[in-house]
Amino acid sequence: MSDSASEPFDIAKAHRWFSADCFNRVWSLLDKPDRTPDDCERMISLAHASLAHWRERADCTAQNLSIGYWQASRVYAVLRQAENARHYARLCLDVSGAEPPFFPGYAHEALARAEQLAGNSAAAQRHLA
Repeated sequence: MSDSASEPFDIAKAHRWFSADCFNRVWSLLDKPDRTPDDCERMISLAHASLAHWRERADCTAQNLSIGYWQASRVYAVLRQAENARHYARLCLDVSGAEPPFFPGYAHEALARAEQLAGNSAAAQRHLA
């Protein structure tokens, strides 16, 4: 492993750039009306890449992770992958507990969406209550 003085670029700046860029590119794909199968795979990859870069940032907070997990859950919900949507919605809720109400609220919204997608209407309603 090389020391940071010999790195060809500023890694911290790269993480800042890629965390936001990947996040924004996910939104572009979510908003795209006619996604191709490749777009869908790219959307998954970008959501995970955004989270990975956030985790490497010194300024990463529970709120940043909450938003990233929510976005991953949303991607999987749009792609009709209920288990993955539920998994990331739970992670979102796990990191949102001590945050302002907006964050756990969106975690419950993600859980409701995942449960509805999985055919669990009663569980979905509990998250919306």
